[in-house]
Amino acid sequence: MLERGEVANSWRTERWDSLRLLTPNWQSRLPGHFYEGPDPDGYMHMGEVVDFIEKFAKVTGAPVLTEANVTSLQSRPGGYRVVSDRGDFGCRAVIIASGACNQPALPAFANAVPASVDQLTPFNYRNPDQVDEGGVLVVGASASGVQLAAELLRSGRPVTVSVGEHVRLPRTYRGRDVLWWMDASGIWDQRYDEIEDLTRARRLPSPQLVGTSERDTLDLNALTAMGAELVGRWADIRDGRALFSGGLRNMFTLADLKMGRLLDTFDTWAEADGRAAEVGAAERMAPTRVPEAARWQLDMRSGEIRTIVWATGFRPDYRWLDVPVFDRKGQLRHDGGVVDMPGLYALGLPVLRRRKSTFIHGIEDDAREVVDHLAQYLAANPRA
Repeated sequence: MLERGEVANSWRTERWDSLRLLTPNWQSRLPGHFYEGPDPDGYMHMGEVVDFIEKFAKVTGAPVLTEANVTSLQSRPGGYRVVSDRGDFGCRAVIIASGACNQPALPAFANAVPASVDQLTPFNYRNPDQVDEGGVLVVGASASGVQLAAELLRSGRPVTVSVGEHVRLPRTYRGRDVLWWMDASGIWDQRYDEIEDLTRARRLPSPQLVGTSERDTLDLNALTAMGAELVGRWADIRDGRALFSGGLRNMFTLADLKMGRLLDTFDTWAEADGRAAEVGAAERMAPTRVPEAARWQLDMRSGEIRTIVWATGFRPDYRWLDVPVFDRKGQLRHDGGVVDMPGLYALGLPVLRRRKSTFIHGIEDDAREVVDHLAQYLAANPRA
């Protein structure tokens, strides 16, 4: 196993200080390794996640070679050549487990932002102390965006949030963590070959959730109550002015509608499975409040906004893959982790084989199936 840094490198070097997992501790599990601490309903912070993964590596005795950044993967007769900082390796098969969040996904017009405005991403943001005292524009309203906006608001900074497509969820529903419902009802176990629009499912933003001891719901209504200003999706920048779309009401309506449908699914499952008596009464959330007059533009040269935090998602880094396995959009061609090249596999990508694929507890089922396929491949193609 080749690791570009230390074990759990991303959690050590690419996370902000206050970040906690979105999943409750009881859901943090790997094969033969479980959370055993005093707070199963809490949410691990960054250091605890590092410890959890480190212990798993030690318990399994995994042959991890650290500081082995892979710079090239090349095809060769009978298999592949892997070039790394720790030497070259020849192999018949390779599993790409580098994930889908290697680089921040920024819009092309980010380069047109005036130099007087600082620009940060979740990769290099650590805490409010590194942010100028002036106004902050947080671009994106998924999990990272709402968490960073809330933290910056609590620090006393004026925050504007540019809102695009988002997934709204309550932290708890009928007395249980919303992710308990996702798990228990079987939604997270839905397979990739059962999903009608798989491409869209794989591109869905992360839900508006935060892990806190109070189990708070952090949505746009909560941000507005804290003093955030909401504007539409950032569409372009011209002559130093940020231009926002006018579709806030539609964005809110769609997110509220999808959340309502999901809660209906939970309710139906609870009744059908005889679990309704174990949980609280059905409930519904207040609709997302639409601003009376959302601004359509902001002059980025006026000094009102001193910092932009781009919470616009992430993308994988495949620059080291020197093999023809990409579609026209630069995405890895694979069928449930079986890459479009003999002996090449992937793990840890969104909805790889199930909706839970990118969560810690979701990797085990995917890995077993992918490794089964790999074993069959090796058996059918004995070493030359």
